Amino acid sequence: MTLVDRSAIASAKRIVVKVGSSSISGENATQIGPLVDALAAAHARGAEVVLVSSGAIATGMPYLKLDARPSDLATQQAAASVGQNLLIFRYQDSLRRYGIVAGQVLLTAGDLENPTHRSNAQRAMERLLGLRILPIVNENDTVATHEIRFGDNDRLAALVAELVDADLL
Repeated sequence: MTLVDRSAIASAKRIVVKVGSSSISGENATQIGPLVDALAAAHARGAEVVLVSSGAIATGMPYLKLDARPSDLATQQAAASVGQNLLIFRYQDSLRRYGIVAGQVLLTAGDLENPTHRSNAQRAMERLLGLRILPIVNENDTVATHEIRFGDNDRLAALVAELVDADLL
């Protein structure tokens, strides 16, 4: 599908939504509910929805008693490990109102560059969508090295949109 204008958004059958850390963490942690409302509306009309969500490090920081984003990789990885669990819980807790189940998919850009890993990821995503599960994708920051930097999930969202042959990103 090639979208000519915004009016075609409502007819998209497969949608990848990207949400940034600042939209769903810290003071905005309560914004997961309204985001889920929008995702559920698309899901209810029959669209297949994939969410690419940032926020694992930011969500984990308070639990590591950090006031600022850590500069060292190991602490970023630790914050991501704690935060990813909490983030998925918050999404699933909100999705429960609509009877929608989330599936967690942790990827790195390298996973999508390796043909075998890419094929496995594509097969898993297709199956999740076929089962009407809402995949929630995040950069696998716990094992990432140089990848943890601003914009990675933006790139990952584009790669995921290509992977699942999305109509809309």
